[in-house]
Amino acid sequence: MIERKRNMSYIMDLRKFVGHAPLLQCAGSVIIENEQGQILLGKRTDNHQWGYAGGSIELGESIEECAKRELEEEMGLIADELKFLTVNSGPEAHYVYPNGDEVYNVEIVYVCRKYHGKIRPQEEEIEELRFFSIDALPEISPPIRPVIQRYLENRKK
Repeated sequence: MIERKRNMSYIMDLRKFVGHAPLLQCAGSVIIENEQGQILLGKRTDNHQWGYAGGSIELGESIEECAKRELEEEMGLIADELKFLTVNSGPEAHYVYPNGDEVYNVEIVYVCRKYHGKIRPQEEEIEELRFFSIDALPEISPPIRPVIQRYLENRKK
């Protein structure tokens, strides 16, 4: 594996050259589910809508490492086990952030039911963290709405 510096940001480095132009962005994400079947969501600081932990893969990082790192950074939790859920890509994964940055996401999403750590939001990205019943979900951030729908459909099976 390529050694990388902590808090390195490949996408932010690219943005210095391309500005707000569309980027293909590969991401690893995690939906945390507790023993009561609730999911942990964070209210984002950029669009003030709710989402699960996730973010861009860094150079030399595996997608599983990325998902685990993002979970720990954004929510303070350490994944003990990840279970593959879906790949979110195509037109439904296109998003323009409030700052104008445009991305076409290829997002690999996992569900995690075995985890440890103390729940704490990453202040720069997350306003609040809260567990929600699947029957009472808040306003979900646009690029991940299809994933939440797939997650809910998968739970019915």
